[in-house]
Formats: sequence, structure tokens, C-alpha cells
Amino acid sequence: MLSRVVENTFTCNLDKEDLLREVTVKIGLERINTQERIMVEALLDSGAIGLVMSSEFARKQWFKLKKLDRPMYVKNVDGLLNKEGPIKHTVEVNIYYQEYRERTEIDVIGGQK
Repeated sequence: MLSRVVENTFTCNLDKEDLLREVTVKIGLERINTQERIMVEALLDSGAIGLVMSSEFARKQWFKLKKLDRPMYVKNVDGLLNKEGPIKHTVEVNIYYQEYRERTEIDVIGGQK
């Protein structure tokens, strides 16, 4: 639930009332390194400009992490830095939805272990 802003920083712009209106969609994610696909439920239009994935999910699903040259710092809507720390990794995936396919990178957020 983050949105990208300038200077390698994010802000959160999703409040509790928005959670009552969340819409999810089932999509396929393909690991580039193994070409294996998994089906996931993704939040549609979270308010984020980019795509984010939790580090726990990335680890459990065996996605290959790609280290960023510079960390991207994360700020909450209150302006404070997110307690999970900066984004240090991305994962490269193919996203599938019905006839649509796109190769993209997803930012990995939360304690990189």
C-alpha cells in the first residue's frame, strides 16, 4: 500500500476506510529464473504507483532477489520512515492475466532476510 514519490522515497496513502473497498484479482506470476508459475491474489489499485511484494512472500515462493544499487526509503502517510526499513531488492517476474502478459520488476518490502 505504497506509492512512489521523487528522490527514492515512498509514501503510504491507504487508510482503514479504503480497506473496506479493496478489490483483488487473481493473476499468474512466473519466476524468471525457473519459469515456474504460481497463481496469486493481487490488490488492484492500492494507490501505489509501483508494484510491491512482501519479503516473506518472495522468500516462501523462492523468487530470485535482485539487489538494488541504492536502497529506496519508505515513508508512511504521517511522514515517518517505515519501520520495515528501505527497499533493497526487487524481483523480476512475468505477470499473466487472461490474455495479458508483461515482464516487470516488483519492489520487495519488509525485513530482507
